[in-house]
Amino acid sequence: MNILGISAYYHDSAAALVQSGQIIAAAQEERFTRRKHDAKFPKNAISYVLEEANISLGKLDYIVFYEKPLITFERLLETYITYAPQGFRSFVSAMTAWLQEKLYLKTVLKKELAKLANCKTSQLPPLLFTEHHQSHAASAFFPSPFETAAILCLDAVGEWATTSLWLGENNNIIPQWEINFPHSLGLLYSAFTYYTGFKVNSGEYKLMGLAPYGEAKYTDLILENLIDIKEDGTFRLNMDYFNYATGLTMTNNKFAQLFGQPPRKPESEITQREMNIAASIQKVTEEIVLKLANTAHKELGVDNLCLAGGVALNCVSNGRLLREGKFNNIWIQPAAGDAGGAIGAALAIWHQYLDKPRYSGHLDSMKGSYLGPQFSNEQAQQYFDDVKANYVYLGNNEIFTKVAEILAEGNVVGWFQGRMEFGPRALGNRSIIGDPRNEKMQSVMNLKIKYRESFRPFAPSVLADKVNQYFELDKPSPYMLLVAEVKKDLHLPMTEEQKQLFGIDKLKIPRSKIPAITHVDYSARVQTVHPETNPRYHQLIKQFEALTGCGVLVNTSFNVRGEPIVCTPEDAYRCFMRTEMDYLVINNYLLAKSKQPQWQKDQSWQDEFELD
Repeated sequence: MNILGISAYYHDSAAALVQSGQIIAAAQEERFTRRKHDAKFPKNAISYVLEEANISLGKLDYIVFYEKPLITFERLLETYITYAPQGFRSFVSAMTAWLQEKLYLKTVLKKELAKLANCKTSQLPPLLFTEHHQSHAASAFFPSPFETAAILCLDAVGEWATTSLWLGENNNIIPQWEINFPHSLGLLYSAFTYYTGFKVNSGEYKLMGLAPYGEAKYTDLILENLIDIKEDGTFRLNMDYFNYATGLTMTNNKFAQLFGQPPRKPESEITQREMNIAASIQKVTEEIVLKLANTAHKELGVDNLCLAGGVALNCVSNGRLLREGKFNNIWIQPAAGDAGGAIGAALAIWHQYLDKPRYSGHLDSMKGSYLGPQFSNEQAQQYFDDVKANYVYLGNNEIFTKVAEILAEGNVVGWFQGRMEFGPRALGNRSIIGDPRNEKMQSVMNLKIKYRESFRPFAPSVLADKVNQYFELDKPSPYMLLVAEVKKDLHLPMTEEQKQLFGIDKLKIPRSKIPAITHVDYSARVQTVHPETNPRYHQLIKQFEALTGCGVLVNTSFNVRGEPIVCTPEDAYRCFMRTEMDYLVINNYLLAKSKQPQWQKDQSWQDEFELD
């Protein structure tokens, strides 16, 4: 039984293939088109997952789309009627897209699929639709290791739902209650993303990373004017301050007056004010999530919690939920945003529509989220020869020893192995890595490798069985979705003068013995590396530990700012040559930057990628 799940036409289009209940492959369209958050029909991703399963589109039993567009259309109409005559421009803008394409999405999808399969639409497998939050809930619970769990979905908006609670039991997910548009925690956070000058739907993680530099001075202002939060965590927004229901921006003039000035212009200087605003909305978000989760625990009486939806990517909130919440165990879908809806939709058909049993085991069934394409040594070598690259081949034991030495010498390495990750995080197969003990590593990686804002922190990859030696964490975090404090015995003492520093000046002070991954509040976004899911990356870190005594590496995604994570050896080599990375490792091949042929020093390549 083969089921193809598709998410598309909003942002982060993706495809996933489920075969007899097992997730075989999944990928985002952006990785193939090289357009970040690509929302188009995911023809490349579909072609890949079918190829991975070695089947044709005609051999599929079902195709399923991750939401119901007609209900979303109903929401748009009802929203316009509610706010009319306000919002006419926004309504006309939305209607143009809907009347041209989205209203007839079933027909559009069939045409695209038929084109891909080179057949008539009448010859296609059955096309089904799940609800948006059903897809999120299915993606959160069905791949989890739990037989029973509460499922909390938090995002911007699906058809109507923005927050929903479900009960997962064996092969079923049962809806409990929901909060509907326009009252949305995801849209509230995105409104502040917009107001602080970052890009909506991609800059939210910057707001989260900026928060520790500030003080939560605006929390009361937010709670008194923008949102009413009940004891159970449910909430209502004061729509007088927001523009997303009726306009083309997230916030309006009344919002700007409340905070004393217009939204920050993108790419302009980030001031202490933006840092304080970030800290404030982050605190409010954490309080809501914590209250909602505690309500879920009280109402459902289960010990496990699953999370999905874009808000579930807020790893600071997740870390606090693990520390202070009432659930014993938390599992978060690694592709928690819309891309993961492709997996959820396919699994919903298998388990709910077809009433099939679930996978059972002590591990989750996401396979470490390594669900994308992989490339052989032969394919890599062919590309290197085509571009006249200089490379050496090293055996498995030798490659780990050599790379560990290179890292210990302070070099930055592009690390490309095995299957590409599904979701927004690089987890050791498409990563840029470095030595966390190096005080200069954070600034070098930000400014010379990633070409991004200096304030942004980097994540540690740590051996799973050593995590509690370095961090205040006793649970696995394989998908880099939990933030924990660096162990206090690794903290470095600060002078009284250093303690008085504000904002970006905090960044200049090394705070622990692993300074490159220690944020200004002593936190780190932890990835635990497990030999069962990524033996090669695990072996590299083990070798680095044997050499240095440190079982941690700096891990950031293999890309530059605005670029999707690399997919192919060609993508990797191009990114390597355009940045100041020192070495590139693809499978068993080691390439030194100093030995490569002259690369065209044309900076126009940066125009290829729209800044996120």
